[in-house]
Amino acid sequence: MDSARARGRDAFLRLFTWDGGHANVWRIFGDGDAFGAVVAGLVEPWRASGITKVCGIESRGFIVGGAAAGTLGVGFVAIRKQGSLFPGAKRQIESAPDYRGLRHVLQIQQESIETGDRILLIDDWIEHGSQASAARALIEGCGGTLVGISVMVDQLDDAQRERMPPITSLVIAKDLPAS
Repeated sequence: MDSARARGRDAFLRLFTWDGGHANVWRIFGDGDAFGAVVAGLVEPWRASGITKVCGIESRGFIVGGAAAGTLGVGFVAIRKQGSLFPGAKRQIESAPDYRGLRHVLQIQQESIETGDRILLIDDWIEHGSQASAARALIEGCGGTLVGISVMVDQLDDAQRERMPPITSLVIAKDLPAS
């Protein structure tokens, strides 16, 4: 693991907690040094990949994705959940069930991605890949290519990972402290 990813991993693990059985990554966003290290760790493996835009799924994906886009000097593309204010022509898709068994209708502004854009999807956690798969369909429907995914925590099993583009993470879920 390169040094930026190692620093990001260390910062993540220092502030990560379990709260009532739920993962709590919010403390990371409140610590400027830790947040910067996490974002640097998320983007470092992708710097030479010709990324033209970063995409993030509402809500934590907006936080880390926006910061990652700024770090890479590229634009940010929001993927929102249905029911949110989101003007303009949109594409939408319903995701497969997530880790809670919920399906989400995800939307993207059609004009936010141009043909040939090389997209990096950034999020806090990937467990089943349902939202990432839906995001990929939206991105490709707009003419872009999902080059890869970068997350703080990767919890995919091997079969799920085979259906995804390349994924980098700071932490594998089994390496998290016990709840």
